[in-house]
Amino acid sequence: MNDSGIIPISPKDAWQMLQDNPKALFIDIRAEMEYLFIGHPKGAIHVAWIDEPDWKINPRFATDVRKVMLGGIISDYEDKEHQIDAAPVLLICRSGRRSLEAGKTLVKDGFTNVYNITEGFEGALDVEHHRSTLGGWRFHGLPWEQC
Repeated sequence: MNDSGIIPISPKDAWQMLQDNPKALFIDIRAEMEYLFIGHPKGAIHVAWIDEPDWKINPRFATDVRKVMLGGIISDYEDKEHQIDAAPVLLICRSGRRSLEAGKTLVKDGFTNVYNITEGFEGALDVEHHRSTLGGWRFHGLPWEQC
């Protein structure tokens, strides 16, 4: 765990955790167009951290994640001591940077078991400015899909 309270995890270890723990929640925080057209990990639920048209941080991100966790039954959940916030939440973005920032918001809002998939979906840029060649979910051959 780093000093922000976020637990770094590799794509392969994240996939294993998702297989081993049916209560783990897998959130893809990228913009909707990235999620749909670049592709996304199978089983990941889309909750945008930043999205068009204004490209501003989603002020209801933590609430939106709680809605997913609770099946949409409760929209403004205030009980910070409730067990739901302790369920593992795995976040993924393109390279691991935005998901780290989104994770900090969850921790600040009371979530206690937040993971950042450090390589993201596409990994870092290589010397030719290409992604998915050095790391990332797709690079490791983990299940993914696209529209």
